[in-house]
Amino acid sequence: MSRTSKTTLVGLVVASLVGSAAAQDAKVVDWNFPGGRASAFLVSAIAKHALGMNVELAPPLAVPVLWEALDRADGEVDIHTEVWIPNQGGLVASYVDEKGSVVLSERPWMGVQGYCVTPAAIEQGITSVFDLSNPDNALLFDSNGDGMGEIWIGSEGWQSTNIERIRARDYGIEEFFELQAAEESVATASLDRAFNADRAWVGYCYGPHHNFTLYNLSLLDEPAHDPDNFVMVQPNADPDWYNLSSVSSAYPETTIRIGYVVSLEERQPALVQLLQNIQLSAGDINAFAYELVVNERDPVEIASEWVEANSETVQSWVGQ
Repeated sequence: MSRTSKTTLVGLVVASLVGSAAAQDAKVVDWNFPGGRASAFLVSAIAKHALGMNVELAPPLAVPVLWEALDRADGEVDIHTEVWIPNQGGLVASYVDEKGSVVLSERPWMGVQGYCVTPAAIEQGITSVFDLSNPDNALLFDSNGDGMGEIWIGSEGWQSTNIERIRARDYGIEEFFELQAAEESVATASLDRAFNADRAWVGYCYGPHHNFTLYNLSLLDEPAHDPDNFVMVQPNADPDWYNLSSVSSAYPETTIRIGYVVSLEERQPALVQLLQNIQLSAGDINAFAYELVVNERDPVEIASEWVEANSETVQSWVGQ
């Protein structure tokens, strides 16, 4: 491809994402965390390049609210690029398996989840989740002097945050730690301060995520996943979810899929075929998130450059 052609392609994609005269063909939900922004902007750019479609970015929604919006199929949002399984397993069972109002793509990309610590914590001998259920060790993570450690368990509205409440209880962590549920930006600011001061920090972590590289994070050891020791009931399934749940092993294999409203199959069949074939990777997401957060680049430009660099792959997704 010539330099002129590449420049033209980038311009077309950028123009389509920031807004054009064309009516939107579908809406994909944007997110308030870097990896989610990566998948949303990439799917939008891929649809423009491969099909000439205008897939508009919709405002972020809490996960349960997003699934309700997909179920309504009223045009508020059509595509959900961050269906984490098992985290959203209850919602998948309800809206995909039972109602059939949402469809999942066939090609997931892999994820990881667990507790992560900074190098300073490793140097202090914190290598296992069971090291956290010790009052002396918990003091290593006490940044405000109140005698309790702090552990970030995720953002309110994430299904994983509910899981982390149960894991902290069943691993014996909550007795010695303040469980902090806050926006990821708040947690990252705390992590950044701890890392730069060479202090211990612990919190829920997931990948793909650029923080593994940026802060040299390490996953804590924990018992291998055991279905008998990973019984999670989400609040949308039962109001007594906290007492009905029991989690004392690692997460099962984590996959991330694209979900979309079933009505899209009739409205935009070519887009549906494309969504079924898209398969991003942890590397794609990590690189995008790094450029977004560390280099503070425009997500539209990052997405357009990715499409340019992977145009043959994108075109292959259309023909499959």
